[in-house]
Amino acid sequence: MKKIFLLAIALLGTIQFMAQQPTTMITTLTNGAILRTEVSEVEKITFVDSLFNLNNNGYRILEADELCWPDDRLLPYFPAPASSIRSLDMPAASLSDEERVMFCTLQGIVNRTRPRIILYNHNEEPRDTWPTAHNLSITATSTSAPYTLVKLFKDEIKGLVLYSNEKSNHYSNLAVTIAGLDRLLPVTEGIRSKLVANGMDFPVVEDLTSLTMTNAYAIYNYLYNNYWSRCNHRLLISERPNIPYVHDIGVACGSACVWLDPRTSSERSILDKFLKDMTPGRDFVLGWYPEERSGVGEATKYGLSSVPADYFENATVYTAVNKPVKIPPVPKRPKLENKIYAAVYISDGDNIQYCQHAMAKIFEQSGRGQMAMNWTISPALADFSPSMLNYYYGKATNNDCFVSGPSGMGYTMPFNGLGSGSGEYYLSSGPKLTPYIQLTQRYIEKAGLRVITIWDNISTSQRKAFADNCPYLYGLTINDYERQNGRLPYAVQSGWLPIAPQYPCYRGTADEMAEFFNRDIKNFKGTEPMFVTGQADVWNLGPDKLIALRSKLNALSPNNVKIVRADHWFNYYNEARHLPFNITMLQDMAITSSPNKTSARYAADGSPSDGYIWISRTSDGTGWVKMDFKETYKISRYVIRHAEAAGLEPQLNSRDFTIETSLDGETWTTVGTHTGNTLPVTDASITPIDARYVRVNVTNSGTDGIVRIGDIEIYGAH
Repeated sequence: MKKIFLLAIALLGTIQFMAQQPTTMITTLTNGAILRTEVSEVEKITFVDSLFNLNNNGYRILEADELCWPDDRLLPYFPAPASSIRSLDMPAASLSDEERVMFCTLQGIVNRTRPRIILYNHNEEPRDTWPTAHNLSITATSTSAPYTLVKLFKDEIKGLVLYSNEKSNHYSNLAVTIAGLDRLLPVTEGIRSKLVANGMDFPVVEDLTSLTMTNAYAIYNYLYNNYWSRCNHRLLISERPNIPYVHDIGVACGSACVWLDPRTSSERSILDKFLKDMTPGRDFVLGWYPEERSGVGEATKYGLSSVPADYFENATVYTAVNKPVKIPPVPKRPKLENKIYAAVYISDGDNIQYCQHAMAKIFEQSGRGQMAMNWTISPALADFSPSMLNYYYGKATNNDCFVSGPSGMGYTMPFNGLGSGSGEYYLSSGPKLTPYIQLTQRYIEKAGLRVITIWDNISTSQRKAFADNCPYLYGLTINDYERQNGRLPYAVQSGWLPIAPQYPCYRGTADEMAEFFNRDIKNFKGTEPMFVTGQADVWNLGPDKLIALRSKLNALSPNNVKIVRADHWFNYYNEARHLPFNITMLQDMAITSSPNKTSARYAADGSPSDGYIWISRTSDGTGWVKMDFKETYKISRYVIRHAEAAGLEPQLNSRDFTIETSLDGETWTTVGTHTGNTLPVTDASITPIDARYVRVNVTNSGTDGIVRIGDIEIYGAH
C-alpha cells in the first residue's frame, strides 16, 4: 500500500532526503525517532501549516503523551538541547523545598519540547563537570530573581495545581503527577503569591486544597483511581515528597510520583497496584524507597528493576545528548600461570546519583590506575546520560574496568540474604525474570559491561536464565554476607557462565579485604591457579586507601598474587577449568587483514565503538580478517559485532560473510555461513572444532561497499 506523508512545517520533525543519487529512501526524523521509507512506497508528501501549540521560538510544544518512546528504550527520545540553556542555582537562590519542586516541574514541561533549562541542586562535584561533558552552553539566571526563569517560559504553562502540605506532604507528589499531565505548575498559596508578584497570574486548573486525606495510603490510592490511567506505565517515580531531583524526567514523561513504604501493609497494597500494571523487561522504577531491601525487593517480585536516583539531576537535559557509548579497547591478557588471581570490586555504581555526584570526585583520587580496580556503574546511563559513561571511559586507565551493579539493568534483588531466617527469594525463573534479563542483556552490551554483581544470591534456575538470555556476560559475582551455613560456593552454569562469590563483601578497610583473601591464599600450593574476589565499600575504601591492598596481598604470598581486571579474571577462571573463554583477548594473538583503512587490531580489540572499527577498502567491497592464536584451541563460538553495534547506520552492516577455521593456515574449514545479514551482532555457537587460525571473510559489505567490523570474539578451550 502506498504511503502518504502529511507534515507540518513548524514541527520539530524534519524530512530529509538521503544524499545518494538517485534518491531511493526518505528519512523522517521526529523527536529523535528515525523512520525510513522507500521512495517507491510513497504516493505523495504534503506540507501543511501547523495546528499545534508553538512556543516563542517556533518549537511545537509537546504534551506528555506525544513523546517518541520506543519499547526498547528506558527513556523517550528528546530533541537535542538548545544552543544555549538557562541555568538556576537553586540552593544559592534560597528556594524552599516546595519552590524547588515547582522549578523542577517547569524544567520537565519545558525540556520535553526541547531541553532549555538546567537546575543545580547538588553541590558535590564541580559545577561545570557535566555541562562540559555534554558540551552545553549555559546562561545563568540571577539567583536574586529566580522567578524570571518561570517568566521566560510562561507561555508553555497552562495553569496551576494548587496544593497544601498541611495535612500531608504527600500532596506534593500528587500535585507533581497532575502537573506533568497537563502542563501545570504545582504551587502552594505562598508560591502562587510570588508568581503574581512577578507578573504571572496563572489560572488555578486543579485545586487540591479541599481534599481531606491525611496519609500516604489514601493520597496515592486517590492518585491511582483518578490519574494513573492517564499516566504512562513505563516509568514510576518513587521519590520523597519535596525532594525535587528526578521530577523533571517524571514530569516530562507524564509519570506518576509516589512515596510508599512496603513495610506497611496498606501502603504496600497500593504500591503493588502500580507495579502490577507495569511490564517486566520494559518498565522500571526511578528514585528510591523508604527502606532499601523492602522497596527493591517489592519491585523485583514483579520483574521490575529500580534505578536508584533520588538525587540524580537534569535527566531531561543529559538524556537528550544522544551519543553512542564509546567503549574503550580492552587490554590484552597475558598467559595463564599458576598464580593467585584477585579481582577487587568497588561499590555503589547501581546508583546513578552516585555515578553523577560522589563517583566524579572519587574517580579523581590518585590511587586510581595504580592497580586493577573494577568499578560498578549503571548500564541505565546508556540512556540517562551516555556522555557520563563516555566521561568515565575517557578518563579510565587500563587498570580501570567497569562492571554492572546489582543485578544488571537497574537494582534488583533476586534473593535477600539479610532477611530473617535463611533468606527470601523475591523472584524465580519464568515470565517476570526472563524479560528483565533480556533487558539487562541489551543494556550491558550497550554500555560495554561484561560482569554483573548480584545481590545477594541466585538459584540454579535463575543462573540458567542468565546463561540463556545474557550471552554478553563473562561472569556473575554474588554477595557473600556469611549469613548462611558456610560460604557460598563457586559454580559454572551451562558449561560457560562462572558465578563467583564476593568474599569479602562490602568491606571498609584494606586489612579486612586482605584478611578475607588470606583464608584462601594461605592454602596456595603453586601447583595450579587460585582465584579470589571481593568487594570494597566505596564510602570507606576508595582508591587511595584500596591501593594498600596490593602490598598486603604480596606480603601474604610474595610474587604470587596478580590483581587483575574482572574481564581478565573471568577469562582466566574459565581457561583454568578448560571452559570456553575469549581467546581474542590473548596477548600472543596475531591478526592480519585485507587492505585496510584502519589497523587490523581494531577488528578484535574488545571495542565495537566508532573510532575502534576495522575498515577495509577494496575494489569489490570484500575483505577478510585472520587471527592466529599460536596454539590449538577447541573453538565453540564466534561473535561478530557489525557497524550498527558502533552506532552507525544499519545499512552498513556486513551482509554476506563466512567464518573459517584452520590448523595450519593453509587448509580451511567453513564453520559458519551468513547471507543477507541485517543484525548488529552475529553470535553463533558451533560444534567444537580444533583450530589455531580463524578467518572472517566478508563477501558482501554494507550498502557503500566498505567492509566494517566493530569487534570479533572467538571462544575456545584447551
